Amino acid sequence: MTISRDQMLEPHRALATPLFAGLSGDAEISFEFFPPKTEKMEEQLWDSIVTLDPLKPRFVSVTYGAGGTTRERTHNTVARIARETRIPAAAHLTCVDASKTEIAEIASAYWEAGVRHIVALRGDPPNAGGAFVPHPEGYASAAELVEGLRKLHPFEISVSAYPETHPEALSAAKDIDFLKRKLDAGASRAITQFFFESETFFRFRDAVAAAGIDPEIVPGIMPVSNFAAIQRMSKMTGTAIPGWMAHLFDGLDDHPAARQLVAATVAAEMCRRLYAGGVRQFHFYTLNRAELSYAICHLLGKRPQTELKEEAA
Repeated sequence: MTISRDQMLEPHRALATPLFAGLSGDAEISFEFFPPKTEKMEEQLWDSIVTLDPLKPRFVSVTYGAGGTTRERTHNTVARIARETRIPAAAHLTCVDASKTEIAEIASAYWEAGVRHIVALRGDPPNAGGAFVPHPEGYASAAELVEGLRKLHPFEISVSAYPETHPEALSAAKDIDFLKRKLDAGASRAITQFFFESETFFRFRDAVAAAGIDPEIVPGIMPVSNFAAIQRMSKMTGTAIPGWMAHLFDGLDDHPAARQLVAATVAAEMCRRLYAGGVRQFHFYTLNRAELSYAICHLLGKRPQTELKEEAA
């Protein structure tokens, strides 16, 4: 990666001026949602999309449950985003419990709905803690899925990356080798698992560059709205929680408003450090709530730029 003169000056500006002052708004952003289970959750999701749409994200993605358990709801949510907003919608698609024929049908249905972007993942086993077993007529890995999707339609494809190594990987080096396979198979970018210290991402970015990987690596940002939930998620993903973070959230269980303020501050500070290190693409795991992500984007210099499509008369 070539470091420009402006990027070399950026760390100095970050220390010499108020932390978020004067940012040019050149960061590119994207958001991730999960498909709603109830009508109330759908209203909350759509409120979040309406709130975040004016920030002009590059895309928003919608997750896919283990074993395809949210297949229909994912499709309906992605199709509605594609139909009613100007935001490019990306659909998660996994290999779990699906044949190549079934995946082709799902992918083609997305294409017909106007979806041009797939987040291709191997996927988690339906049973928590169980081992992934490929469908006898399906794809055995995300790299195979990417290759199969590229043969179906000219999708833009994103894949996952793991700054702290996938829990099932034999080593960090082998995990990076597999990331390269996914990108070489035709993926456009990798979006990382969430992490909580900027140096974690920088070390990973250096290792990826040393392996000869050129496509963009986008940091996945998870604002901590519920510390207990983050602890559970981090245990499953192998993500380290710094001691200082536990200290910051200690005593805030009964103070949700204060917890939100702390969460926004912590995530925004990490994003500012990433920005100072040359990062210009950020992917936010919203958990279907807009406030934290909107606040962080505002601090990064993003301002409203567009509106939802007018409803057809």
